[in-house]
Amino acid sequence: MEQTVAKSPIMLYTEQTPNPETLKFVTNKMLYRGTADFKEAETAEEWSPLAAALYSFPYTKGVYISSNFVTITKEFTYNWTDIMLPLKEFIKNHISEEKGIVLEGYEAVQKEQQTKALEAMSYSGNEAEIVIKIKELIDAHVKPAVEMDGGNIEFKSFDNGVVTVILQGACSGCPSSTITLKSGIEGMLKRMIPEVTEVVAEMD
Repeated sequence: MEQTVAKSPIMLYTEQTPNPETLKFVTNKMLYRGTADFKEAETAEEWSPLAAALYSFPYTKGVYISSNFVTITKEFTYNWTDIMLPLKEFIKNHISEEKGIVLEGYEAVQKEQQTKALEAMSYSGNEAEIVIKIKELIDAHVKPAVEMDGGNIEFKSFDNGVVTVILQGACSGCPSSTITLKSGIEGMLKRMIPEVTEVVAEMD
């Protein structure tokens, strides 16, 4: 006699983020082992059935998927009180019905683009070593904290002492991200790597 394994029900709750326009929808299921940031409907259509479906709502401005959560940025003309419950229900159903989250191949394409961007800058010698150190510090100390707030940070470039990072998810457009960037990230990098003079952010 065949045994059927009962699927555990999808649990979903919301968490505030430092960005008032962004809410984190956390589930009890792994959604995507990586980071997927969809700033516009076109990219979502190409790579993420979940993000594409969320973009069908007029109030969706951005979708960020990582680990066991989805971070949604809304248009400022809408209130969370009106749209939070329908969104929760919608995400829950999408996951329960095992519809696609992020398509295979997305991560490879992203990595390729990042590698090309870094290669185009062609760091060498001492500068290449500094870039490796910067990336390691961001990955080990900054990313985990930022992820808790429903966002992500990626290294973009290092030029004449200035580190440029890309802010994604809840961090993008967040009023408090500038403070975090200057007091937290910039302070740490300057302490650990004397060659760093400033950290600036680019909204992805």
